[in-house]
Amino acid sequence: MTDRGNHLTAFSRRHFVGAAAAGTSALRLAGSRTAWAAAAHAPTGHPDADMYEKTVRDAAMTWRTLPTGWQQAPFLANGYLGAQLYAGKTANTLKLMLSHSQVQDQRGQWRGGIGFSRLPIGYFTLTLAGEITAVDWTLDLYDAELRGTVTTTRGSLAFSALVQNDTSALLISTRPTPGEESAAWSFQWLPAATTRSSGKPEDYTANPDPRVGDGFVEQPLLAGGGWTTAWREQREGTGRLLAAHLVHRFPGQMSEATTAALRAVDRTLAAGPDRLVDRHRTWWHAYYRRSFLSVPDKRLQSFYLTQLYKLAASTRAGGPTISEWGPWFPEVGNNWTAVWWNLNVQIGMAPIHGSNHPELDSVTGAFRRFEHNLPTSVPVGYRDGESYALGHPSDWQLRAGDTYDVGAPGSDHVSDNFGNLTWALHNVWQSYRHSMDLSVLRDVVYPILAKAINFYAHFLDEGPDGRLHLLETRSPEYADAEDCTYDLSLVRWGVRTLIASAKLLRDNDPRLKRWQDIDRRLTPYAEDPAAGVMIGKAVPLADSHRHHSHLLWLYPLRERNWDRAEDREVMRRSMDHWVSMQQLWHGYSYATASSMYSVMDEPEKALDFLTFFTDLKVVADCQMTVNTMYREGKNLALESPLSAAQSMLDMVVQGHEGVVKVFPSVSDRWADASIASLRTQGAFLVDADRSGGATRWVRVHSEAGAPLTLDHSVAGRIDVRDAHGRPLHWREAGPGRITVALPRGGTAVVTPHGARHPGTGPRDVPSNGTWTRWGLPG
Repeated sequence: MTDRGNHLTAFSRRHFVGAAAAGTSALRLAGSRTAWAAAAHAPTGHPDADMYEKTVRDAAMTWRTLPTGWQQAPFLANGYLGAQLYAGKTANTLKLMLSHSQVQDQRGQWRGGIGFSRLPIGYFTLTLAGEITAVDWTLDLYDAELRGTVTTTRGSLAFSALVQNDTSALLISTRPTPGEESAAWSFQWLPAATTRSSGKPEDYTANPDPRVGDGFVEQPLLAGGGWTTAWREQREGTGRLLAAHLVHRFPGQMSEATTAALRAVDRTLAAGPDRLVDRHRTWWHAYYRRSFLSVPDKRLQSFYLTQLYKLAASTRAGGPTISEWGPWFPEVGNNWTAVWWNLNVQIGMAPIHGSNHPELDSVTGAFRRFEHNLPTSVPVGYRDGESYALGHPSDWQLRAGDTYDVGAPGSDHVSDNFGNLTWALHNVWQSYRHSMDLSVLRDVVYPILAKAINFYAHFLDEGPDGRLHLLETRSPEYADAEDCTYDLSLVRWGVRTLIASAKLLRDNDPRLKRWQDIDRRLTPYAEDPAAGVMIGKAVPLADSHRHHSHLLWLYPLRERNWDRAEDREVMRRSMDHWVSMQQLWHGYSYATASSMYSVMDEPEKALDFLTFFTDLKVVADCQMTVNTMYREGKNLALESPLSAAQSMLDMVVQGHEGVVKVFPSVSDRWADASIASLRTQGAFLVDADRSGGATRWVRVHSEAGAPLTLDHSVAGRIDVRDAHGRPLHWREAGPGRITVALPRGGTAVVTPHGARHPGTGPRDVPSNGTWTRWGLPG
């Protein structure tokens, strides 16, 4: 391990032992088993010690007005169990809505959005003696805990709530003042029926009503198995501790789920909250220390940190990948009941790589575990054992429904699903490139991508021009077209990745010649002299289009590179035309446009599009919500705000074609910026500091020993040293660009010539103005 790694590990160990000791001590003093200690802050004395913590705690969302639904509510989760707190049905109640990322139907005879639909569970109601007159709540991202008070006409009640990280226990402590001693929780189940209305078959029937017992609700499924929600309140004086667990079993017996859920509640209450809360905080504190990003716009900085919280709350590498809801049930607006693969997962999961959070990589995990389900999305006539596809919506196990397939290009069943699998595998390839873990390439990307491309290869025909042309497909959400740009770009990326992978893996694959032939002869994209790349052959982009399907080659595939002068003109024409028609854009359109402008050296436009999206403007009946959840119509759609976090990462560091760029697209409005441990392709971790509009220093740590070309953004002459301050050999590779040979575990530090060696930690840069917290702060 490097000195840098030893330092951070030693600090983390000191901090967590201190925090745990402080928390346990406070609990002993309190002498209560129905409450836990307030958060213990990091010790001072080291710049790292309170910088990470302070920055994340400063991003806390606050509520001074009672939220009325999911679009305003604070939210808790651990990748599985999710909860949202908002106003109840009457003036003296609060509602805590529960959901779980594994709870779904299991009737594969229908398409995924119905047959594998996520299902409602139910909610807890806190009934108070008086009517609610005021709230003062804080969602502390650093502790992943909601704390606050509720004031009523009869008194007040303080509470703390969390979804414990490793046990999935819901824990809520309530401490009332006189007048509210009777405040207590009750549970109301919801019907286990899909809330999706689109494509609902006439013979659909809901699952049966549950069996309700003392402190549990047992919900069976018609397909077998089901889940049990169990809870109990422990009282001590006037204080109460609610502990709840949900246990899901499929396949399995309902009795197993009920027994397990009741035992889990008993274990949680017997253990008391202190050790569970300490473990919970330890995980979340370490999570935020994996990387760092600070910018002068503190509302955007808070937004970014909230998306990191939301990602870890939504998914984990060993669990389900994100559906449109994540682990939260939207009580109103819930038509998107499963996992969408034609854009949503791909852009929503993108920030895990740059933010250095591989522990959240549920996409790679899904393909590792559930590859065997991919043939079912292939039309029967093409199930040759060598072809894969992925229909949507699917469930988290990649099942789109037993009777649904993606169709076939050029047939009477053309869908916009042909590219789902290849685009999703680009996310997995990014996991490989950001880690340089050959097992990801060898065991997941290479074998599955080969079969995804083989499916496409059935529909490539040689034309009179000697080129390979693709039969009619559908550009997602726009139009049918031959030589559809969306599909061609994925095929081109796919075969080039397979060719490079076969060479790297030293695999003498008999399919290699076919891939090379496709790469050599695949037809170029149809272009318009004024409007750039078109939807497909004879199909221009004539109207506003929220989906960037026809620009996938520009981003994220990055087939064309702004660094190459010959690529710039078509990139600019295509981008200008798409941006000229924004009437039907949705949130992710603006986030994607921001990222596209970042890779095109347009930092002011990149920031403009990002801030437009995050400023709560209503466009095409879509809006960023005050809690950053985001709505499209009435529907909850997590991917748009998550993709905006990637927009911020693209501003501060990029890695592409072996070049790492530091502060490549930072606006002049951001004179200062600080980053630490942001991850790039090549398995590099980048730290850097910008002050007064100039880069002060850059540090790059190599985990894999990959070749490094660094666009360092330091003006003028430079010094390049290792982690101990010793000079490193480097070579100039262009203006502001150098190559450095770093071994595995090596570090390069770039500073202006003659400058002092930089400090070891990041900094929270000064704010460039006042800002309003997320939530309902006033």
